[in-house]
Amino acid sequence: MWHRLSTPLKVGISAGGLGILLTLIGIFRGNVPPTPASIGMALLIGGGVWFLVAWAVASAALDVENDTQGESN
Repeated sequence: MWHRLSTPLKVGISAGGLGILLTLIGIFRGNVPPTPASIGMALLIGGGVWFLVAWAVASAALDVENDTQGESN
């Protein structure tokens, strides 16, 4: 299934996973209050923001690459 995903989506998922990992490290180090709502929000923000930003940058880079390929012909 991984090979069927677009490149920007792969980049976003990878970055989101890294964001969740770093958030988990922060949770275990005590930087997040130990309530389920706080932990869930931290994971959502940590993984979601990293995913969204990485996906947007990768999509923009792919669009620029596709545009420049079309102009060179």
